[in-house]
This record gives sequence, C-alpha cells and structure tokens, in this order.
Amino acid sequence: MHWLDNVAWNEDGLIPAIAQDAASGRVLMVAWMNREALQLTAARHTATYWSRSRNKLWHKGEESGHVQVVKEIRLDCDGDVVILQVEQQGGIACHTGRESCFYRVLAQEGDAPQWEIRDAVLKDPAHIYSKGSGHE
Repeated sequence: MHWLDNVAWNEDGLIPAIAQDAASGRVLMVAWMNREALQLTAARHTATYWSRSRNKLWHKGEESGHVQVVKEIRLDCDGDVVILQVEQQGGIACHTGRESCFYRVLAQEGDAPQWEIRDAVLKDPAHIYSKGSGHE
C-alpha cells in the first residue's frame, strides 16, 4: 500500500493541512491539499497546497517569496488532517502581511463579543504580491 492511500481524502479528494511553526508551535495557516500537493510537499520539502478558488496547485511563496520549508508531516489519528511543521521564510504566512492567518481574537466587550486584531502587519501586502492578487 502506498503511503498516500492511508489518507482519508474528503469527497472532493482533499484534506485540510495545518501549517505550524516548527520552532514556536504557533499555527500559521490552514489550507487544503490534494494527493498531488501532499506528494509534492513530501518530495520537495516545501509546502504545496490545492487552491480551491483557483482550482490549481499553489506552491506557497511562489509570488510572495514566503516559502514554507517543511520539517515534518504528521497525519492525525483519523487520517483526515495533516499538520506540516514548517520553517516560514520571511516570517510571514498570511496574505495580509502578518505572521499568522489567525490574527483575530474574540474579545468580550460587555454583552457584545467582537473580533479584535491582535497581530501587526509585518509587511504591506501591496509590496508582497506582484500580480496585485493580494493572496497566494
């Protein structure tokens, strides 16, 4: 049996992939992978995802230069989620120019909880993306 056959792909042939900083443990982002993306990630030791919006492979950092060097790939107990332990090149994983896509925290403000931005923009996205997409 091929190692990819142990993955429980969803009905679209995808699996969620969590990118986690290998040094700090901080969750940087969540994306999707198809069989080819996971195979390329394992072979090249750099993160490749499946872009559902563009319906194509997405090599993280292809536009921004913020490549994720993969140190380890883990599969959860149900086989339906992978975690990539990565070294994030440039310290920016989010298309908003922040370290992590998880930069908002639910803050309790009286009776009305609100999302509060907690992480600063490290680099203006306009200076990251050449094609003006603002998102890899």
